[in-house]
Amino acid sequence: MRPLIATVLAASLLVAPLVAQQDQTLEVVGKIKTEAFANSQVMDTLENLTDLYGPRLTASPEFQQAADWAASRLKQYGISNVHTEAWGPFGRSWSIESYTLDMTAPRYSHLVAAPLAWSAPTHGVESGEVILAPMQRPENPYDTARYRQSLHEYEEKWRGKLKGKIVLISEAIAPPPGTKPLFTRYTDAELAEIAQAPAPAIQRHVNIDDLKFPTDREEQNKYISGLPSSVRDALIDRYFELNDQQGRFFHDEGVLGVIRADRRAHNGLIFAESAGSHESKNPLAPPTFIVPEEQYSRMTRLVEKQQPVTVRMNLEAKVGDRDVDGLDIIGEIPGQAKPDEVVMIGAHFDSWHSGTGATDNGAGSAVMIEVMRVLKTLNLKLDRTVRIGLWSGEEQGLYGSKAYVKAHFGDPKTMQLKHPEYDKFDAYLNLDNGSGKIRGVYLQGNDAARPIFQKGLEPFHDLGASNLTLKNTGGTDHLSFDAVGLPGFQFIQDPLDYGTVTHHSDMDTYSHAVSEDLMQASAIIATLVYDIANRPEQFPRKPLPAPGM
Repeated sequence: MRPLIATVLAASLLVAPLVAQQDQTLEVVGKIKTEAFANSQVMDTLENLTDLYGPRLTASPEFQQAADWAASRLKQYGISNVHTEAWGPFGRSWSIESYTLDMTAPRYSHLVAAPLAWSAPTHGVESGEVILAPMQRPENPYDTARYRQSLHEYEEKWRGKLKGKIVLISEAIAPPPGTKPLFTRYTDAELAEIAQAPAPAIQRHVNIDDLKFPTDREEQNKYISGLPSSVRDALIDRYFELNDQQGRFFHDEGVLGVIRADRRAHNGLIFAESAGSHESKNPLAPPTFIVPEEQYSRMTRLVEKQQPVTVRMNLEAKVGDRDVDGLDIIGEIPGQAKPDEVVMIGAHFDSWHSGTGATDNGAGSAVMIEVMRVLKTLNLKLDRTVRIGLWSGEEQGLYGSKAYVKAHFGDPKTMQLKHPEYDKFDAYLNLDNGSGKIRGVYLQGNDAARPIFQKGLEPFHDLGASNLTLKNTGGTDHLSFDAVGLPGFQFIQDPLDYGTVTHHSDMDTYSHAVSEDLMQASAIIATLVYDIANRPEQFPRKPLPAPGM
């Protein structure tokens, strides 16, 4: 019996430190939860970023004011090395001062509208006759082959016919009655589907003109997320080039103004993005407005029945005459044992301009500022440095995070790496899918990351966070890190009303942020950062991508 007793005793001596370590970790998790829940400041931060300093269009005075406030907030929390890093040049500064849009004939009707960014201001109040000149502009911004063909056909058809007119450019297609709820959370079945690994596929060179996009929006998203980062980047770049080309065509044709609708823009919603180029080398697009489908379709029906329609418009905007830099906001909590190794968190700080940028992405920015506050307030032992990055230019193509990665870590086009910063980087965690609570993590194909996130999320299973998937997700700043082989991750979040109401709309306001969800996200990310910062080993990486992939 003595050998057995000795074996059991030896085993217990080995297990005891592990149990003690686990107890210590859970004690820290308890402290993080208490600070992030009972003493939360995340909604106060979000209120300032939106009600007081929103919206935050890249390179606008409002963005600069919000950035100054965020930097001050981080310093107030005791965060070190708070500074901004310029990148660019980006383009013109553009900021709304005042606008109105009214239909004046055949009857007066005030139009609920928003100007698109980088529209030219009007010369005072201007009036003009409306002409219906619709273009089949694809709703899917990645379907650039169709967009390019449509634009070519449009220019051939309408050249020389639009001077002095106010152009109704969108097709008058009323959206079908909505059958899905506006506000949803993921069901267990939906989370199980997300967790399914992507189907095996050989990675081949992709010609973006040969891509065939599904018609269903959800299937489109799945298809796009499976494309290489370089292909997605090329599609986004081309989309904006074509959008700029369209604005230049209207400018050259002497168009007085442009009015658009959007298939999403119904029930009074407005989704305002850009009218054309933000670069000073290109002319500004004519004054361009977006209106809800209900009002837009009324005008199209009148014009189709040969009833003259006139519109009166006024747009006052401050527009820069030269390109200016964008900027990113950076701050740190220095590490103790390994201060030259870095764990990074981030979110994009910029927004579109018709709302106040609450769910896209004031929510993510406020959570990441809160994570830094929680870690600093608790004065937790952190072996590695924890760094926050709040990015600009995300809405125009991930510009800010791409510039930061290129300056500090490497160029994805050449895969020339910046040593030793590249070697000392651990992982980047990103939050940018609205106000919904965290349900898990997109692993971006990194199998070795699974056990790390499984351990980190375990104390939050009862708060709904347990799902892990090898699938990629696109459209936000973790891709900038992933593109040079650095571990970059975006969280799975409950949809809420992000895709149905708030994303890029005038309803993207503080009222649509869910405080309990943002508090949950703050606690989870703070815990994951604590775990990663104190791991004995560096975070595992995928194989280095080939240049340009």
